[in-house]
Amino acid sequence: MRTVHIVFNAHIDPVWLWPWTAGVDEVLNTCYTMCNTLDRHPDIIFTRGEAWVYEQVRLHDPALFKRIKAHIRAERWSVVGGWWIQPDCNLPGAENMARQIQIGRDWFKQHLGLFPKIGYNVDSFGHTAALPDILSAHGQQNYVMMRPMAHETKLPANIFKWRGRPGGKTVNTFRISHGYATIFPPNLEWVEGSLTPLPNGVNHTMCFLGVGDHGGGPNEHMIEWVRAHRDAIPGARLEFSSPERFFRALQPELKHLPLVTGELQMHAIGCYTGHRPVKLGVRRAENMLALAQRAVAQASPADRQAAAPVLADAWRTLCFNSFHDTLGGSCTPSAARAADDQLAGVKADAEVVLSEAFRKKAHALPADLRQRIVLANYSGDKFSDFIEHEPWLEWTHWKPDWCLLNERNQLVPHQIIEPETLMPDTMRLVFPATIDAGKFHTFRIARNTSGKIAKLTGAAPDFILTVGAEGRGTLHSHRAGLPSVALAKESAACPLPELKLLEEKSDTWSHGLDRFAGPQLDHAHWSAPVQVENGPVRAVWRIDGTIGSSRLCADWRRYLGQDFFELRLRVTWHEQHKLLRLSWSPGAAISSRDDGISDGGLPRTSDGRELPLRDRSLLLLEGGARAGIVAPEIFALSGDASAAHLTLLRSCPFAHHDPKILPEKLEHYSWVDQGEHVFTFRFFPAGKVTAKELDRHALLLQQRPVVADLTRGMPYRPYKDDPQWPS
Repeated sequence: MRTVHIVFNAHIDPVWLWPWTAGVDEVLNTCYTMCNTLDRHPDIIFTRGEAWVYEQVRLHDPALFKRIKAHIRAERWSVVGGWWIQPDCNLPGAENMARQIQIGRDWFKQHLGLFPKIGYNVDSFGHTAALPDILSAHGQQNYVMMRPMAHETKLPANIFKWRGRPGGKTVNTFRISHGYATIFPPNLEWVEGSLTPLPNGVNHTMCFLGVGDHGGGPNEHMIEWVRAHRDAIPGARLEFSSPERFFRALQPELKHLPLVTGELQMHAIGCYTGHRPVKLGVRRAENMLALAQRAVAQASPADRQAAAPVLADAWRTLCFNSFHDTLGGSCTPSAARAADDQLAGVKADAEVVLSEAFRKKAHALPADLRQRIVLANYSGDKFSDFIEHEPWLEWTHWKPDWCLLNERNQLVPHQIIEPETLMPDTMRLVFPATIDAGKFHTFRIARNTSGKIAKLTGAAPDFILTVGAEGRGTLHSHRAGLPSVALAKESAACPLPELKLLEEKSDTWSHGLDRFAGPQLDHAHWSAPVQVENGPVRAVWRIDGTIGSSRLCADWRRYLGQDFFELRLRVTWHEQHKLLRLSWSPGAAISSRDDGISDGGLPRTSDGRELPLRDRSLLLLEGGARAGIVAPEIFALSGDASAAHLTLLRSCPFAHHDPKILPEKLEHYSWVDQGEHVFTFRFFPAGKVTAKELDRHALLLQQRPVVADLTRGMPYRPYKDDPQWPS
């Protein structure tokens, strides 16, 4: 006899087609209704997850919270998940995912004296291969999910052991067959769907019932229907149950579960290519919080105590806005704007904590007769890269005989570059810096009276950019002694990535697609390259142009002693139902990729599917060479044997869901990602680059040293163009 565990639940999206405030209302409404329902029906069980939900009840209706606790003690109300909310399970970093669990666990232990052992993300759009190890590390050996569904990804059964990588931890995973909620009355076909994909030797399954996407739960008709059809399926029996009871009953049958290895993708590829601001907001908040935490760890006990509640609140807000419909960009325009505002607040709060911890130490350094640039590296790894900074020089231009000195009083290579503003008397420096993790380094502004020049280590940054037809071109690295006229013919060339504009008319989620294959409508139309920097530290070529109705400006950069090309791309985006793709052919066929995910890398075939990306992609080429892309501001890519395709922007209406037919004109409606966007990439041509090196560069771009200008100890503040300053 097989047992169908009927799981009564209410799916509550705190944000989706409504703002988070409406999510609070629905939490209170649903929990009140379900307490009354449990009081009337002593044989049923209700299942509910997410600490955020319970916290809203505790704050807004303490009496209702007491009723819930009583039902939990009576084992009538089952607590699952244990996380703060149900996040997107691809884009958040490993620390973000761990915090989801830790914050939820701490809340449940404090207020309910328990922590669920069952992970529960039934509505997330896909699941990173990092997740089984993260779940196991927090004591959750069981997991419930739904997407990708059977028509999207074939699995050997609906109950299986899942591991992300060979040799990794496994979790017992259940995939919901039809849905976690029912907007129509239940029927036997819905229940039977949970039985057909059972592994041989397994006699337990779950069927989820409950009204609505916006809260609700089981109603009277649904409860009576289950009672009436308890024995309606031959060889099976329906029981009021919960995920906790199901996994307990499954224990003797675990040996029959098949093993599944790898990520679980893919339900909604559009959710990794739409509403870029919220994705950038989460990523930047993650990195700022990481810096702030490390800075505070070095602070005094009193300062650590003062910062703790600020950082805790910031993490809760970040975790809340990592919710799958928020981070996935599938909510309403107003809800998206609210999320952007909250994430900006997280980053701002973390930056204040970071600044205070850093500046208390920086301004406690001994006085110095010279103006100083003080840097601190809180990234957790050694920093060795290039710094851009605009020291305040009292409206004085940097003079030819001025220099930078390091802590050993050695000359530091530097270069004057364009400032951020268009003021007449401002300037900006770029210079190399190497700083150990957790350490400070001081540079001094001085006058070079020795006549010596700073030692230049490594190959010069010279290179040539050529642009041809259809937006194609090449990047040629400099070889000492080779005339520039011959350079393009004789030096090894790196193909220039191509920008392509594709037609893309799918809905916001891109339901039913595993790749974007619309026809190409346009390519980049570039101006002739202009060299805007050519110094000892960096060379820069600039091209501007158009694609479709959008403007482009690309700065191609190469640095002293470095083997990568850096691209800073500005796009002013004015498209509708189109997609902007950056395609890079590394010069040899791509046999496979190692793409960045939440906690490192994952081998993938370059088979054309659109997949989530975090930070970078290592391209394994035929012949044994490797090429790489560092792209921490890109969140999805695809690829084939000829090229890697990064999806930069996709313009769809907010929250458009098939089969809704759009009117011919939608000028009054909000379209995703209109306006200005800036991207930074690092391209490593075919050679010996490793995944570890790409990860290092992703960290260098995202967790930069913090900077302070110090004039403490200078004998006086000079007038503009004071000839005696600096000394």
